[in-house]
Amino acid sequence: MLYKSYYKSPLGILTLISDKDTLNYILFENDRFYENIKPKAIEKDLKIFTQTKLWLDKYFKGQNPNINELNINPKGTIFQKEIWNILKTIPYGKTITYKEIAEKLNKPKAYRAVGSAIGHNPIPIIIPCHRVIGANNKLTGYSGGIENKIKLLKLEGVL
Repeated sequence: MLYKSYYKSPLGILTLISDKDTLNYILFENDRFYENIKPKAIEKDLKIFTQTKLWLDKYFKGQNPNINELNINPKGTIFQKEIWNILKTIPYGKTITYKEIAEKLNKPKAYRAVGSAIGHNPIPIIIPCHRVIGANNKLTGYSGGIENKIKLLKLEGVL
């Protein structure tokens, strides 16, 4: 069973999805990968939603809340989870390139596969995929839209 709650953010309404005890997804209004999950979830007040909303409040106030404050369980393949674990290590206010992540995996030519895994990050903002940029500091796509990626990076003082 999946549950949902809504969070009004500076980026629009975010849908939080949980399996009851862990956070599984944060969906933007126009999510293109996980939109089919929203109708399956039942709206319910859960402890994980309260904790996530407090975390997001801190984040959007320009603070740097610790990802370990939340019990998250992103749904994906082993490879995707490996990439998302790397994303969790990118410091607040810093960026990394797709190529650098591929090199961390000892697969320097796998930057496109890395990009695909990042694009399917089910818990954006908290798992900071917005901190990944293209070569030569080029801003590339973001599931929440490039304009939201820019807002997040500005909030963190990157831009």
